[in-house]
Amino acid sequence: MTTARLPLFPLNAVLFPGLVLPLNVFEERYRAMMRELLKSDEDEPRRFVVVAIRDGREIAPTATGMPETVAAAPPTERAPAEGFGPDPIQTFHRVGCVADAATIRERADGSFEVLATGTTRVRLLSVDTHGPYLTAEVEEVAEEPPADDEADEAGALAEGVLRAFRSYQKRLAGASERSLTTGADLPDDPSVVSYLVAAATVLDIPTKQRLLQAPDTATRLREELTLLRKETAVIRHLPSLPAADLTRAPTHPN
Repeated sequence: MTTARLPLFPLNAVLFPGLVLPLNVFEERYRAMMRELLKSDEDEPRRFVVVAIRDGREIAPTATGMPETVAAAPPTERAPAEGFGPDPIQTFHRVGCVADAATIRERADGSFEVLATGTTRVRLLSVDTHGPYLTAEVEEVAEEPPADDEADEAGALAEGVLRAFRSYQKRLAGASERSLTTGADLPDDPSVVSYLVAAATVLDIPTKQRLLQAPDTATRLREELTLLRKETAVIRHLPSLPAADLTRAPTHPN
């Protein structure tokens, strides 16, 4: 299988194919990454790999999202692998997602606003710590193609997941049915549905990571259906669940 070496951006979040990731990049090792990406031709994809950090591990203080104001501060000087242990690959989940940066905008203080989109799942093969930022050798993790009967199953599962997701949204937000997103606004491709729901549901990182790593769309959708029914039941019995506030604030895909 073809491999590639790409810059590595560890986060305490999971990125899914097709989902948008806004980043506020202020740590020097990641500033260096963005400066290098900006050197590439505008017609070439500016790609890096987003990988989730395992629970209990130290994380770099680089934030997702783009705040309206950013306090001026000197760049944080840290070695590429600092905070990730003696063998960084052990600190990261092995399956991540390639991000294509459509926008990399440098601020006056040298930090960056980045808007990227997840494209392809990849598996980490090795991590190199010798440059100004981490790089990784990766190979693509392709979705297992469905058989004819499995394709029909995935379509039916996607419809069920979308119904369950609407119910989940309603319970989480305390919204009325007419205020919810209509079916016309939601995708009908089962794979796209599986990634969208995985990103939009309030779940912990290990669970999102498990969904990212699912071998095929039908498997991911089946797990999502179980999770959505479980989460909706919990919210039904705990109507004041703090997570409800998440639906009233700006969000990012992770």
